[in-house]
Amino acid sequence: MNNRMYEHPATRANLQTLRERGVHIIEPEAGRLASAGEEGVGRLADPERLLAVSEEVLAGAAPDAGEPAPEGWQGVKVLVTAGGTREPIDSVRFLGNSSSGRMGLELARAARARGADVTLVAANVALERPRGVRWREVGTAAELEAACDEEFPGCDVLLMAAAVADFRPVVAEDGKIKKADRASLELALEPTTDVIATLAAHRREGQTLVGFAAEHGAGAVDSAREKLAAKRLDAVVVNDISRADIGFDAEANEVTVLGLRGDRSEIEQWHVPRAAKAQVAEAILDAVGELRGGR
Repeated sequence: MNNRMYEHPATRANLQTLRERGVHIIEPEAGRLASAGEEGVGRLADPERLLAVSEEVLAGAAPDAGEPAPEGWQGVKVLVTAGGTREPIDSVRFLGNSSSGRMGLELARAARARGADVTLVAANVALERPRGVRWREVGTAAELEAACDEEFPGCDVLLMAAAVADFRPVVAEDGKIKKADRASLELALEPTTDVIATLAAHRREGQTLVGFAAEHGAGAVDSAREKLAAKRLDAVVVNDISRADIGFDAEANEVTVLGLRGDRSEIEQWHVPRAAKAQVAEAILDAVGELRGGR
C-alpha cells in the first residue's frame, strides 16, 4: 500500500488490534511504490520472505521443528550486524549506502533456526524482524560501534554483515543547510573507527570473527584475503557489488567465503553460487561451522 496509508494512525491501530488477537503481521518493505515517483514503506514483502515466515508460523517457530538443526550451534551466542549506517550532514541529510540489511537478517534467522542465541544490531533496517532474535537499533557508525562494544565480549560468533561508513562529516549542522544561503558546499570528512578490527584486537579465546567485504569488480577475492590477515579475522565473506543482480538491496547474492582454521597457516575457500539470500546465509553458516569445528 501507499506509505501514507500504511503509516496512518487508523491503519496502525487496526494492525495492533490484529496482533492482540494473535495474528502474525508480516511488515511491508521500503522502496519504490506503485504511485509514480514515490518511495517509502508499503511495498509487498518478497514472496520468499512471505513463504519463510508462513513456514515459521505453521511450525510454531520452534528451532527444532521439521528437519533437525545442524549440530554445533545449539546455545552458541551469535552477534550479527546488518543494514547500513547513516552519518548526518545536517538535520535532514546524511551520508549513507544502499544496504537493505537483508543478508544480515537472513544470517540471524538461520542462526536462530539452528538453535543459536542471536543478537542483531540493525542499522536503519526496515525489514521484518526475525522471530526469536534480540534486536538493537542503531543509526550511525559510532552507535553501531558502541552497541558492538557492549555485546561482543559475551558472543561466540560475530557476523559483521552491516555496511559501516568509512567516513563521516567532521561537523554536522544543527539545522537544515539551505541551498539559497550557499553558492556551493564542501564537506570535510574524517574516518570512522574500523569496528571489526578494533573488536578483533580485544578478542578472547574461542571467539570466531567473520567480516563481510563488498568489493567492486576484478580483484575482489584478493582484496578480501588482505582484509582477512590485516584485521585478524577467522573468515571474510566477499561479494562483487559491481553486479546489479546480487549484493546491496538485491534479493539474491553470490559470495566467496575465505576462512582460516587450525594454525591459521592456510586459507580455505568456499564459493556460494547465486541464490536467494536465505540459502546463501545457510551456506555461510555451514562454512563457519566447519571453521569452528576444525580448531
